[in-house]
Amino acid sequence: MRKVKLTKESTKDILETLLKRSPNNYGKYEDAVANILAKVKAEGDTALFAFTREFDKVEVTKDTIRVTPEEIEEAYKLVDPSLIDVIKKALVNIRSYHEKQLQNSWFTSTTDGTMLGQKVTPLERVGVYVPGGKAVYPSSVLMNIVPAKIAGVDHVVMCTPCNKEGKVNPAVLVAAKEAGADEVYKVGGAQAIAAMAFGTESIPKVDKITGPGNIFVALAKKAVSGFVSIDSIAGPSEILVLADETANPRYVAADLLSQAEHDEMASAILVTTSRELADKVQVEIEGFVQKLSRKAILEKSLENYGYILIAENLDEAIAAANEIASEHLEIVTKDPFQVMTKIRNAGAIFIGENSSEPLGDYFAGPNHILPTNGTAKFFSPLSVDDFMKKSSIVYYSREALEAVHEDIETFAKAERLTAHANSIAVRFEKKED
Repeated sequence: MRKVKLTKESTKDILETLLKRSPNNYGKYEDAVANILAKVKAEGDTALFAFTREFDKVEVTKDTIRVTPEEIEEAYKLVDPSLIDVIKKALVNIRSYHEKQLQNSWFTSTTDGTMLGQKVTPLERVGVYVPGGKAVYPSSVLMNIVPAKIAGVDHVVMCTPCNKEGKVNPAVLVAAKEAGADEVYKVGGAQAIAAMAFGTESIPKVDKITGPGNIFVALAKKAVSGFVSIDSIAGPSEILVLADETANPRYVAADLLSQAEHDEMASAILVTTSRELADKVQVEIEGFVQKLSRKAILEKSLENYGYILIAENLDEAIAAANEIASEHLEIVTKDPFQVMTKIRNAGAIFIGENSSEPLGDYFAGPNHILPTNGTAKFFSPLSVDDFMKKSSIVYYSREALEAVHEDIETFAKAERLTAHANSIAVRFEKKED
């Protein structure tokens, strides 16, 4: 990891480096993704099966693409019972948290004869993408499906890659069953996104696609946005630890590496007011890297996107954290709750030395599908809201409309929309004798 004095210039340089990881900069792959989308849209299953054969080296057909009840039953036998128990415990926490996000329709009325309101309606069909490349993510299954089901989505379709034997990871299948997936299909990559966006003979068209994925998945989601809704275009994982001299360097080092191990493009940043802590964290990181299983990925990630920033004071450190707007932000300071009140931009905030990022990934309850690449400045974590839409309700009695009709007509005429004005005025025409 590079150790850098925190300045406006160094922060700017880091941001420029991090933004190079954004899916908006993956232009060289766009033509390939566009070709996949176009072929699946035009040819349906034929193209879907062909791309699965080409990219995943596995043969799927209309008879084998959907996971069967027997395969799910087999998965339960293959997964360690203790893991199944943990999945069920995590589900309780995730459901409990997301149930608090649920919104209801509302209406207000007045004595002058008006009624206004908002009708909240769940989406009908949602597609969930679960990656299956460098790691396996049953936790992402829970985080996508649970808020959809709490919102009241009728039909949840899940797509995830299978292995060369045509099998989906059993832990992923168990998580899908426990969370309430209605259908699971053995396809991944951009072709899976295309299938859910446009529909094929085997996979139904959905209204919205959620879930993270690799570069090709991210670009495919970006391209189909408009044909369907999407949650966000996720970039590589990120963590920023904001720490002072009170932090435990071993804990900080471990937490930074928990995100760096995702892939070579993951980012791990420490912003601290203590040079002594910075030195100790660097030593601890070097020690951990030698012992951990994903050593090669960790080394590459830290080399390219790992930073230790040394700030003059806490206010400067907080300003840098807000500017970087990390996916995950840990606050490990003397008074973390006070610092938290000054944080404006972060996907998820973890407070205190015992609230490490993996707690949020797996168990605490808040969603771990979060904005990346600085988009925490304007995006939020995946939530129940993502699976609902809102319709405005308007009712005016004749008496209520009569009181304001001239105002509306004036407004419409000011915009030179005479048909708008007429739509109101015609209701108050004076009848000729």
